[in-house]
Amino acid sequence: MDSYKTHSKLDRLGMTASILCAIHCAIVPIVFTSLPLLGLGFLTKPWIEWGMIILAIFIGSYTLLSSYFSHHHRFLPVIIFLSGFAILLAGHTFLHGWLEGVVVPIGGLTIAGSHFVNHKFMGECSREGNMFKHKHNMPAKK
Repeated sequence: MDSYKTHSKLDRLGMTASILCAIHCAIVPIVFTSLPLLGLGFLTKPWIEWGMIILAIFIGSYTLLSSYFSHHHRFLPVIIFLSGFAILLAGHTFLHGWLEGVVVPIGGLTIAGSHFVNHKFMGECSREGNMFKHKHNMPAKK
C-alpha cells in the first residue's frame, strides 16, 4: 500500500507539473511584454521551459514505468505519455508563434492525461469497483 501512495503522489505531482507547463506555454506568449513589468521576466527564459520538460520526463518515466512493472502491467499510460512528449517537443522544435502556443499546451495536457490514466489504473489495482470496468486480478504477493 505504501507503493500505491507513493505512485499516487507522484502521479498528482506529474499531473500538476504538466498542467502548469501547459498553462505556462499558453500564457507566456500572450502576456510576454508585461512579464518584466510584473517582475516575472524570468518565466520567458528557455531554461525555465526546458527545466519543466526535464522534470516532467523524470517524474513521468519513473512513475509510469514503475507502475507498469510493479502494479497494473498496462502500457496505455506510457503510450499516452510518449505521445504527449512527441507533441510537446515537436511544438518547441518545429513550430513558432501562435501555432507553438497551441500545440505545446496540448502536449502538456496529454502528459497530464497519462498520469491521470495511470492513477486510475493504480486505484483499480487497490480496490474492487473500478472506473474503466476492466477485470484485473493482481497476483498474490509472496
